[in-house]
Amino acid sequence: MHSLQIGMSGRMPYPEDGRRWFVAHVFTGRERAAEAHLRNQGFETFYPIEIRTVRHARRQLTKERAFLPGYLFVRFDPAQERWRAINGTQGIKRLIMQLERPVPCPRGLVENLLASADENGIIDTSDRLRPGQKVVVRSGPFTDVVGTLERLDNAGRARILLDIMAGERAVRIGIRDIEAF
Repeated sequence: MHSLQIGMSGRMPYPEDGRRWFVAHVFTGRERAAEAHLRNQGFETFYPIEIRTVRHARRQLTKERAFLPGYLFVRFDPAQERWRAINGTQGIKRLIMQLERPVPCPRGLVENLLASADENGIIDTSDRLRPGQKVVVRSGPFTDVVGTLERLDNAGRARILLDIMAGERAVRIGIRDIEAF
């Protein structure tokens, strides 16, 4: 899916040419088509996805979802390549721009995502947090309190059992406010 290779050190090399990664805003549901059209034009692309298990009607379904919904990455050299064609590509709303120039991603951002992805562009996020795992709260009124993750929901919230005041109390906290202990 992508042509960058990880070197012996495990780090992604920066290209010696002027090619950088840029972000393209895409129409919802058109990500794969936009990616195919860009590749047909000779652009290197990366559309990271994740596998999510969701509950629906008392069933659990495993689905592919965009890791960054509505966006994909395109690699090119703005001084050497006809990048303006990207904005006219089917499925693309526009490149993220500043004034009249596309804004490159910070060095290492896409390279780290590529290093985390398998050959199909799937980034495994399942090992980050799991029910039953010990977690520590990193912000809010329970900062630095350790608890047990009971469950995660699709709204980005976690239910945690905290051992406070001589007993366990269940609290709901944003997933971004906790980390593995």
